[in-house]
Amino acid sequence: MISLTRFMNMDPYILVSAVNMQLRDHEFESLEDLCSYHEIDCKQLEAKLKKNGFTFDKEQKQFK
Repeated sequence: MISLTRFMNMDPYILVSAVNMQLRDHEFESLEDLCSYHEIDCKQLEAKLKKNGFTFDKEQKQFK
């Protein structure tokens, strides 16, 4: 599993791929569970991805 601890320095396309893969493959119940597991701030993660054109779809549990 790719560590998301340094997500602020990651390429946004690699980051969105890693986040979506982990949400899908590791059966996290929510984005908040994934962030808690990695000990990262969900609002910062969402802001970084939003800045690069990605928004979180709670129903499908992935960034698009």
